[in-house]
Amino acid sequence: MLGGISIWQLLIVLGIIILIFGTKKLRNVGSDLGGAVKGFKGAMKEEEKKSEETAAQQKVAHEESRGETIDVEAERRDAADKRS
Repeated sequence: MLGGISIWQLLIVLGIIILIFGTKKLRNVGSDLGGAVKGFKGAMKEEEKKSEETAAQQKVAHEESRGETIDVEAERRDAADKRS
């Protein structure tokens, strides 16, 4: 079967694990693992939404600035001008 491991060998290993850890601790580990997977999936969906929003914002900003050039000339003020 699975690379030379029979069903009986798997059952023996499972029995030993249950004897060592107990069923309550194994349930806790299972629920913790399930919660971690659920959190990971949620974070991936959230990141995907953020990247889609960013791409949409960049596209809009690019389309708005198309063909328009703003020419600005800046001058420095002296310290005396700032005080008055």
